[in-house]
Amino acid sequence: MATETKTEKEITIEEKLFALYDLQKVVSKIDEIKILRGELPLEVQDLEDEIIGLTTRLEHFDAEIKDIQANIASKKIEIEESRVKIDRYKEQQENVRNNREFDNLSKEIEYQTLEIELSEKRIREFTASKESKTAEQKITIDRLSERKLDLEQKKGELNEIIAETKQEEEKLREHAKEIELLIEPRLLTAFKRIRKNARNGLAVVYVQRDSCGGCFNKIPAQRQLDIRLRKKIIVCEYCGRILVDQELAGVNLPVAE
Repeated sequence: MATETKTEKEITIEEKLFALYDLQKVVSKIDEIKILRGELPLEVQDLEDEIIGLTTRLEHFDAEIKDIQANIASKKIEIEESRVKIDRYKEQQENVRNNREFDNLSKEIEYQTLEIELSEKRIREFTASKESKTAEQKITIDRLSERKLDLEQKKGELNEIIAETKQEEEKLREHAKEIELLIEPRLLTAFKRIRKNARNGLAVVYVQRDSCGGCFNKIPAQRQLDIRLRKKIIVCEYCGRILVDQELAGVNLPVAE
């Protein structure tokens, strides 16, 4: 039709296959760079998350220890108040007019004495809890220091690898974008979908030993011929990968050992 664009006329199936295979080679190299980085990005993220958790735990320890100290101080004040009352009741006992008043004051003294004993017991409990929290706090501080050192080391390793590969990766990504412009959106979307679901990110593979280079299932002779003719996009009926011939892929593998 006269309305067809120049690009639509010029880009043949064969050229699309070349573009797809070139794109596969470029993104595979980007994958290799990611593999070189290994698990370091995840390790760095895990360490950062753990450090946040440990820092939050320390904040909780600080708040809990402050509460315990406040409770201990409160109980000490209650003890002092009870002792003041006891002293006052004992003075009053010296000026009582009858046994009933003396007995009532004795009961108050006994009650305040029990209050002191209870407060002292609570202070011992609070002190034990404080010692336990302080010990846990120290362990957490030590662990936090270790994790910060680990994070610094892992970040250093990661940054070193990124610095070494950054320029190469940027060039590869730019090249990938250039190749993508040669591939129609529908085909490019299919490529990305296949790549996402395929082992090792391989969406385009060449025929090896009469088999799919991705899943290694046998390819019928007629289908291999169609692949070599490059007249249409052919995918593996088993794994769904796009298939190209060895010549297009630039390899010349021996047929037999």
